[in-house]
Amino acid sequence: MASPDMLAATVLADVALILIAGSALGSVARRVGQPRVVGEIAAGIALGPSLLGLLPGHLSARLFPADARPFLNAFAQLGLALFMFTIGWEFDLKMLRRPGTRATAALVSLGSVGVAFGSGVALATVLYPEHSTVHGHHIGFPPFALFLGAAMSITAFPVLARVLRERGRVGSRVGTLALASAAVDDILAWCSLALVAALAGARDPWQFARIAAWTAGYVAVMALAVRPTLRLLVCRTVAERAQYQLFVLLAAGIFLSCYATTWIGIHAIFGAFAFGMAMPRKPDTDLDEQLQKPLELTGSLLLPVFFIVTGLGVDVTKLSGRGVLELLAVVAIAVAGKLFGTAAAARALRLPWRQTAELGLLMNMRGLTELIILNAGVTLGVLDTSIFTAMVLMALTTTAMASPLLKRFRLESPLEAGAAAGTEAGTEIAAEAGADQPRAAAYAH
Repeated sequence: MASPDMLAATVLADVALILIAGSALGSVARRVGQPRVVGEIAAGIALGPSLLGLLPGHLSARLFPADARPFLNAFAQLGLALFMFTIGWEFDLKMLRRPGTRATAALVSLGSVGVAFGSGVALATVLYPEHSTVHGHHIGFPPFALFLGAAMSITAFPVLARVLRERGRVGSRVGTLALASAAVDDILAWCSLALVAALAGARDPWQFARIAAWTAGYVAVMALAVRPTLRLLVCRTVAERAQYQLFVLLAAGIFLSCYATTWIGIHAIFGAFAFGMAMPRKPDTDLDEQLQKPLELTGSLLLPVFFIVTGLGVDVTKLSGRGVLELLAVVAIAVAGKLFGTAAAARALRLPWRQTAELGLLMNMRGLTELIILNAGVTLGVLDTSIFTAMVLMALTTTAMASPLLKRFRLESPLEAGAAAGTEAGTEIAAEAGADQPRAAAYAH
């Protein structure tokens, strides 16, 4: 075992290697029209046992020794907590309050989530007998099935927003529906994951009831006490232009909220997300100026560590013949569930086939949000290495396939895009959604 000083130096060197590898492959991904997250996940897989580990000398184990992994994971969790805060912060219910949007977004969400969730549960019935034991511990079928259903249902909201902006589609009818529906999709998926966390953490019905009661109390405290306190704090610090003080206090609040949800028995990501939901969104300009840059800088340093650490946990070499079949089944069912579910809802709304296909591809992107759910599944003891590997590769595939396939669809001109939004309210929703995306999209690259 290395000395404490050498271990600390190894962790710092690992972080440096992670930043360099993530930046290099992230830039390559951007050059070929992919989000940076695709390159950064690929960098993690390449540095892990799937590629570097195949070379002589056990390079992956030497570069990232077992003693250093917990410290790297701590770095990753810091970046993840800040990212989840931004997701909660930018989730604006106003997107669903405009005339006509609530019904259309609900229909698309029910279609995409319903079919994807049902197909995930159906797949779980096939996979469960071979994956019911994780690290020597038996897991029940309900948490396993609910988790697969939630993982199949997710849409990467930040990556989706970024792609829409880059393609000039925020003001189109498809862009409006995709943003609003993805927001609803992710909320439903987070709720499902919270239920999985409670089921996985409970040893008996009484403990499940205790977790549920504490969770309800936590939500009440966040809504009735934390949110008004944050409003007063933000008004004071913004008026005094105390950027450093505001950032430090919010970071402390995020981490304490993560501790609270972990203590309750659900995952830390819910604490960060809930704290972001409690965060006031006014005054917009001052908050963006005083918080956006520190969050972007911190995220650019910490979040790539999360991508790489995730990739290090993927071991393609451990996939047996059955594992390859399971991987193909996971990818096929994930894609089919989202595409068919979204298509059915889109056709019910009388969208043309071209827009229907585009909406389905957009809703099929999973990206970083999927990785967050998968890492939660590992932490909760619901996923073994084989299923985790298959699900990470599915997230990478569904995100990477979107950009090249979307290029096959003719883009509308700006005038057509504005007209396609259907109503003045729809255009306002899309404009607001586009304006609110810089925070999380900056993380999603």
